[in-house]
Amino acid sequence: MGKSKQSAVVLLSGGMDSCVCAALANRDYATAAVHVSYGQRTEQRERLAFSAICERLGISDRLVVRTEALRAVGGSALTDALIAVPEAAGTVFGEQRAQIPVTYVPFRNAHFLAVAVSWAEVLGAEKIYIGAVEQDSSGYPDCRPAYYRAYNEVIKAGTKEGQIEVVTPLIGLRKRDIVRLGLELNAPFDLTWSCYSREDSACGVCDSCVLRLRAFHEAGAADPIRYAELAQRA
Repeated sequence: MGKSKQSAVVLLSGGMDSCVCAALANRDYATAAVHVSYGQRTEQRERLAFSAICERLGISDRLVVRTEALRAVGGSALTDALIAVPEAAGTVFGEQRAQIPVTYVPFRNAHFLAVAVSWAEVLGAEKIYIGAVEQDSSGYPDCRPAYYRAYNEVIKAGTKEGQIEVVTPLIGLRKRDIVRLGLELNAPFDLTWSCYSREDSACGVCDSCVLRLRAFHEAGAADPIRYAELAQRA
């Protein structure tokens, strides 16, 4: 990694939010990108998106790891083939859900952040970017601001220098504003992958696809990826 400016690690899943986060980090820091595969349904497609986004943004310092723990634990439609990925029909986004959806992967972001923090220590990076979003989201508990405040306290207590900080620049934004920000940054949305269930073309009906489609519609922009079923649910 170059020494001309401070460095940061970005967690890059390959999705829309993490892509914008990577573009932000890359604008301000010498950026290294980490991707964690965990046996999810769209593992191979997300890995392709990660590599393509890094190439477009010029991020050469990359780490790809695979954890078996989350697939073994199960309990999520993303990691257990016996649990169907639901369609988003009837969901009221932006409001508190009565229940956490079945696409929630138990404590997933803690696993991802642990890898990023360990690598940041080795690289000497003091910032970790993650594209967590609370507004207009599926309601996952590990995407709340309080979670990241608590995680930063763990980092202070559990690292050599205690100087690494997780930053969540998108956490309070609406999805449409994330799209607008990404367009301003020239983030490569055409390379991203958000669908929970398919790897050939996005399904257009899962939570993630519907949130994404609505965000582009509200931002007045066209979503550049291909959908198998372009549901007009905005």
